[in-house]
Parts: sequence; structure tokens; C-alpha cells
Amino acid sequence: MLRAPAVAGMFYESDPDELREAMDACFLGPYGPGRLPLPAPIITRDIVGLVCPHAGYKFSGSAAAFAYFELAQDGIPDTVVLLGPSHRSARSPAAIVPDGAWLTPLGKTEIDSEAAHAAMEASSLLSIDESAHLLEHSLEVQLPFLQYLGPKTKIVPIILSVLVWEDVPLYAEELSRAIAHALDGKNAVVIASTDFTHYEPKIVAEKDDSEAIAAIKSMDYRKLVDVVATRQISMCGVVPTAVAIAACSILGGKRAELLSYYTSGDIIGEDDQVVGYGALKIVRT
Repeated sequence: MLRAPAVAGMFYESDPDELREAMDACFLGPYGPGRLPLPAPIITRDIVGLVCPHAGYKFSGSAAAFAYFELAQDGIPDTVVLLGPSHRSARSPAAIVPDGAWLTPLGKTEIDSEAAHAAMEASSLLSIDESAHLLEHSLEVQLPFLQYLGPKTKIVPIILSVLVWEDVPLYAEELSRAIAHALDGKNAVVIASTDFTHYEPKIVAEKDDSEAIAAIKSMDYRKLVDVVATRQISMCGVVPTAVAIAACSILGGKRAELLSYYTSGDIIGEDDQVVGYGALKIVRT
């Protein structure tokens, strides 16, 4: 599969030069890290996972920039497992594309077929479903950031859907084992793509999102699922985040650190109905 970009010109610029300028602004703007990333010459691989937002770059790009700035300092991974939610109907709980490449205005990113097939062999939940990926933006918006850091990183794209909410913990356990198995011995990172609260007053969003973020920081994916369900938080990527926490724990992740959090209200100055954007890193030390 050679996947063409579906949201270039909507979530991010379609012209390569304009896209690079917009991404520079994500790093250098008032809500970004304030510096451009410089990939480290020596790979530390302390970071085993990231949680990144997936709205338009105007809104969430600066939060994502914090995560990718930290990743650059830790060293560029060879492989990234991208876990994102489906914003459309999906036919399978875990839709994977095991072969081919994805295009963005910045170029082509290859799929790590070896890792993808290893994950499929380890879990029957994973099934090939290219249609689930064709129009989905949650993974696509991560690609330009990875390409901005370096052209050689490969991906394993997986779109996750909630079929039975009560099964999410068991689902996370099985998929996390499959992902950890596929990445064993690799210079790899797991990235969960999620936004937090959607369309609530800013004061409500900040309170609810602080609870979800606390659960992520505790590395307790069951707690995260419980908090989101109990408080009815409209966090679209709770399942990808739960799977990422579980997988990163197997891969040696010990703690998660909040890098950035703000809301769409901070960007446009309207606090009645906001979306929360956060970035975290999961590390071994």
C-alpha cells in the first residue's frame, strides 16, 4: 500500500516549504519548546513512548512539538509504532497496514514490515485493514513531525477501535505484548495519538484532563480507562494511550512525564467549548 495524504491542506500545509515553516513555528511559537530540535548524535533510547495530540497544527502543533523535541534529544528511532483512534466506523478492533509506505508533502515513510508481521503473528486482534487508514488523520498528522526529524524512521501504523468497553484492559494487555514482542531488540518508540477533552468549558476540560494525565503519569492503564469512563471524559485516544502505556511498561518504561498541556481556548481566546491538547513522554529512568 502506498498511502496518499488525506488531510494535507486541512490539518497541515500541503506545500512542503510552507509545511516546514509552519512546523518551525510549532517549535518556536509561544506554546512550543522555544527551540528547533537537533537530533542527538548518540541514541540514548531513554524514551520508549510518547503521547501526542492530533488536531490541526495551528491548535495542537506546539504541544506535539514538545514531544518531538524530546525525542530528537534522545535520538531518532529506527521504528515507531503509531497507535491512534478511529474517528470513523471500523471493522476490526486493531487495523494494521503491514507493508508499503505513507506519503506526506515532506516525502515517503516506509512501513517496518518485519515488526508489523511479528506483531500480527503475536495477536489475533490485529488484522489487515487498509480502509480504516485511508481517511483517518490521527496517525497521519504525526508523520510530518517524524520526517522533520529525519527521513529514515519506519512506522507500524495501527488504528484502534472500542468494540466492547469492558474488554479494553484485556485488549490492551494482549496488544501490548504483541507490540513489545515485535519491537524486541529494536531502536523503537511507541507513540499514542490522542486529544483530551472535547467541547467542554475550559475549567471543566482542565480538571478532567488533569485526572487523565495523572493516570498516564502513574503508568496505570487500567486507572486511565477507569478515570475516563467514570468522569465521562471525551478523550478520543484513550484506548491507544492505554495500549501504549502497557507496551511501554513491558519495554522498560518506568514513568511518564507531562511536557505540555493547553487548550484550544488558549490559542483562540474562546473558553466556552475547548479541546485539550497534551504531550507526554514515557521513559526508562
